[in-house]
Amino acid sequence: MQEDRLPDFAKRYTAAWCSQQAASVAAFYASDGSLRVNDRAPAVGRRAITEVAQSFMTAFPDLRVAMDGVLVRGDRTEYRWTFTGTNTGPGGTGFSVRISGFELWQMDADGLISSSQGHFDDAEYRRQLERGVQAR
Repeated sequence: MQEDRLPDFAKRYTAAWCSQQAASVAAFYASDGSLRVNDRAPAVGRRAITEVAQSFMTAFPDLRVAMDGVLVRGDRTEYRWTFTGTNTGPGGTGFSVRISGFELWQMDADGLISSSQGHFDDAEYRRQLERGVQAR
């Protein structure tokens, strides 16, 4: 993908996360693309990526993702984001979270994500799930 097209791609990807339509997130990935969240096993293929996105959307019905920036680093693109939402889905804690992180994308020749490695502070995320974003 041409570097000048990445900001628009990232904005549309962000909007897909906010849409509550998990398949729209997976549509940004190659058919055999992968999404890895921290050290978890990667979700491979659009169906598996849809399931990952849906798990967040179900747990956080008011989920919002804000794009904090996008930049190219060699053959990878770094997409920075901030995630906010209230864990009111089934079995939720009722607490709000606000967590920032990033994804390292590798793009394919068709301009889709072939691989995304997502990173965020999992311990802080879990703490916020248990006590809320403002409790320390």
